[in-house]
Amino acid sequence: MDSAPEGHTGGRNEVDDRVDVKAIFADLWRGKWIIIGLTVIAAVAGMFYAKQQPDLYTARALLVAPGGGDSSGGNLQGLAGLAGLELGGGGASTTAIAQEILKSGPFLTAFINRHDYAPELVATTGYTPGDGFEYDAERFNAADRTWRRNDQGQSLEPADRTAVGRLRGGLRMRSAGAGMFNLSFQSLSPAFAQDVVQNLVPALNDHMRQKDLAKAQRSVAYLEDKIEETSITGMRQVFFQLIESETRKIMLANANPEYVFETIDPAVEPRSPSLPNRQLIAMVATLSGALLGVLIVIMLSFFRPSRQSKLG
Repeated sequence: MDSAPEGHTGGRNEVDDRVDVKAIFADLWRGKWIIIGLTVIAAVAGMFYAKQQPDLYTARALLVAPGGGDSSGGNLQGLAGLAGLELGGGGASTTAIAQEILKSGPFLTAFINRHDYAPELVATTGYTPGDGFEYDAERFNAADRTWRRNDQGQSLEPADRTAVGRLRGGLRMRSAGAGMFNLSFQSLSPAFAQDVVQNLVPALNDHMRQKDLAKAQRSVAYLEDKIEETSITGMRQVFFQLIESETRKIMLANANPEYVFETIDPAVEPRSPSLPNRQLIAMVATLSGALLGVLIVIMLSFFRPSRQSKLG
């Protein structure tokens, strides 16, 4: 007796489900002008927003670490430990250290000051192809490249961390596999983006070379003092081997300007902008408007009195 009504109820539920789906499509058709209107508004707004975004150009260089990024030391690590020296074989690789130095504040500050990049990083208001950067005239005098002063006579030159933050924001270095790396910089100006990448590679190589030279020279001076202090033949031989290793390191550093990274494909001035993707922005805006329109129509139909009476 009870099984028949249950089966009858299940069939009615399936019919109601089909009716609900049809009702939803009917509601969407009734509210088609709301959906079309919001879609058009969103599309126009998206295209306007995309048009207002400035072009950004990315200059790229392909680099390779000739030594594969391995730190030096080899079989002399044990001898160096006896002498109280650290040759670096058990630590991070040279390329890993160089990548971290590339993002460090002191290195980027020195790099910006050396090439006078602060105005291009901080004081620009736009860029016009053919004319170059447009500068904030109230802050920076582009004619003689000097920073203006406020009413109290204080220079409007930005703090180092501000320029470093701008440079770091456009700078990227990613591994390309097989000991190769992609170094890129993004800017409003294609010429400036190329200039930064071209100057950054030798600056990083020189920084690492000078750092290792100073360390090796200190090690040689320390070992020479140790030789004078000991008369044990075995220890003196150890010290001479270590001095030979450090001297070889000094010679290689002085002979190789591309100390850490060798440029395989140098940066060139980009001809087309890398950002923004205006087509993608317009498509996302249009789709968002359409989805918003559908959601509004469904909500309005749900609260319609006729729908409420059916649900009741």
